[in-house]
Amino acid sequence: MDVQIGAHLYRNSNGTIEIEGAPQIEIERHPAGGFPRVTFAMFDTSGRMPVKLMKSTLAINEGRAYALEKSPTSLVLRHQETGKAVLHVDLAENGRLVISRGEFYTLKAHTLTITPSEWTLEKTTVAAGETDVNGGAVSLK
Repeated sequence: MDVQIGAHLYRNSNGTIEIEGAPQIEIERHPAGGFPRVTFAMFDTSGRMPVKLMKSTLAINEGRAYALEKSPTSLVLRHQETGKAVLHVDLAENGRLVISRGEFYTLKAHTLTITPSEWTLEKTTVAAGETDVNGGAVSLK
């Protein structure tokens, strides 16, 4: 599965995105051929999990602070009060999954920021490019 995060393409992934060594996003193909199923865990600065998606469905939504918007080609998880996209995933025509926007804490309480042109985690910024992960997980660190 090809996954684009910001402007960087990760080819031939197994659908797992590890952030700082921990799987935080998992993507699996939908059995009926629809939008892929996304599992995502978001943490706060103390390591608690206020929101979790399981197969593109809200499983945890502490204080109902988040809203999930789905269409046949996209999934957006938003903070209700600010309207800010925590995670924005699109399915491109070529079957590539594109994570074009997002801002959330990792398990280690660092902020991962994704824009259409790059992703940034701590002091690492990755812009346009391509990486073949040879059937393994995408690793952001």
